[in-house]
Amino acid sequence: MQIKNVAFALLLVSIGCFAQEDTTETKKNYGKIFGGFESTSAYYLDDKILGDFTLNDRFRSNNYLNLNYEYQQFTAGIQVEGYEPNALLNYNPKYKGTELATYYAAYKNNYIEATLGYFYEQFGSGLLLRTWEDRQLGINNSLRGARVVIKPSDNLIFKALYGQQRSGFDVSEGKIFGFDADVSLSAMLGAENFDYSFGLSYVGRNEPTTLLNPAFDETTNAFSGRFNLGYNTFYFSTEYNYKAKDVVLKNNTLTNDFVKEGSAILVNFGYTQKSLGIDVSLRRIENFSILSERLPETVDIENTSLNYNDMILNYTPALTKQHHSNLANIYVFQAQNRVSYDATDIMKAGETGGQIDVFYSFKKGTKLGGKYGKKVALNLASWYNLPGSYSFYPSNYEVEFFGVGKKYFSDYNFELKKKLSEKLHGGFTYINQYYNKRWLEGSQSTKPVKTNIFATEMTYSLSDKQSIRVEGEHLWTKEDKKNWAGATVEYSLNQNLSFYVWDIYNYGNDDAKKQIHYYNTGGAYRFKATRIALNYGRQRGGLVCVGGVCRFVPESTGFTLSLNTSF
Repeated sequence: MQIKNVAFALLLVSIGCFAQEDTTETKKNYGKIFGGFESTSAYYLDDKILGDFTLNDRFRSNNYLNLNYEYQQFTAGIQVEGYEPNALLNYNPKYKGTELATYYAAYKNNYIEATLGYFYEQFGSGLLLRTWEDRQLGINNSLRGARVVIKPSDNLIFKALYGQQRSGFDVSEGKIFGFDADVSLSAMLGAENFDYSFGLSYVGRNEPTTLLNPAFDETTNAFSGRFNLGYNTFYFSTEYNYKAKDVVLKNNTLTNDFVKEGSAILVNFGYTQKSLGIDVSLRRIENFSILSERLPETVDIENTSLNYNDMILNYTPALTKQHHSNLANIYVFQAQNRVSYDATDIMKAGETGGQIDVFYSFKKGTKLGGKYGKKVALNLASWYNLPGSYSFYPSNYEVEFFGVGKKYFSDYNFELKKKLSEKLHGGFTYINQYYNKRWLEGSQSTKPVKTNIFATEMTYSLSDKQSIRVEGEHLWTKEDKKNWAGATVEYSLNQNLSFYVWDIYNYGNDDAKKQIHYYNTGGAYRFKATRIALNYGRQRGGLVCVGGVCRFVPESTGFTLSLNTSF
């Protein structure tokens, strides 16, 4: 392990030195090298309130070195990843050690693009297929194989791919192949105010099974169709996805007794102009989790690979508002795209629901806008189980297409932002949430959590480069851990240097020992393409979410140092 660390450090130093050289002549004659390095390291401490750190390796570090070489129409690259001496808490256990993680070689011109090695791809909205990387969530589900994109014209795009999905430093057993086509009719017809396009997709997964006389095919086929329509300030799009019969997991086992088809439909429409915007998203998902291996790997007594977003082919983010308030992210919703039979009274087949966003800007100089104007935003989101009849034993369900079943979650919020003077900006937010903890977490509590959250913030500009931001927030609830209070202060010394301190306090907890302050303080320095940040504090246990996809993190206390640079 020490040899790996030394080799990795020497590689980083050599790259850093090379990146500082004048490469103008190199770029001109021999192409160019570009890439980046990202590192997040933590040192975990004992805490009198949270308890001692009992795991191995108090110091842990996640490191990513990305190198690419480009010459004319050819590009090649590698990514080396190091998790030394171990990955940050609750990352996928497969991320361990330092190894070459991904590599690729690609050719691209105006009409064709071909890639060998690891690649990322998305068909349509991603409900059928999306591979991507998010290091904060510990996700890199790229495909290793071959991908071809053909563009006969600006109005036609065809894609074909074949590969195996990345899982840690290895790949899945399942073989993935797919085809996608996008056609823009409005561009072909030369319509100026009219936009119409449609697309078709196919994804197949081939994985042999050891089950005798399986009631499903070794190759699972999934199809998708979509179209987009726009006229001036109006737009409408829809997408329908279908998955052929496949095993439905119960207690993480494969069986012929529970085999179902799956489907997902997404509808989005809205209206937008200079001062008003309305957006509506509706989605219905039934048994539509697409994995590169049918059976998730068992990690420990509580977790499988699904808990680490491992070997998941499709993308189903939660369609709810992504709040920046700390307290509004205590009870967060995760999309329910799988069939789940957790207990005789918790039987789920998917989800149905949607959200609506309304934005309006009051003009300057009007009675409601005042001297500087104001902006308001309303968001309403509600999500439910599919309505129908469910049987725990024998396991089965028959669901209805329309209507709603057991309520999972709702989030109704209103936001007001206003410039109060040349130097002072203010904002106010009210959030009402409903969180069915038993159905979403399997909690023994039968009472859903109902919250009311108020948050207000002020930003004052001390100069063109200096500013200070203050935020206060409060959460009221009679359920679960009861009331919370929070506050944040951020100070930007200039464009490069900033500091912050924040705290959320669970003062309403019925257990006095759990009335805990989760505090955090730190700062960040940015110079050109490099950013360094250091912070110290307590991490509240719960979900960390990015774009509606989440990762669970345990409670901890310690220092965190992050470095991000590109060249």
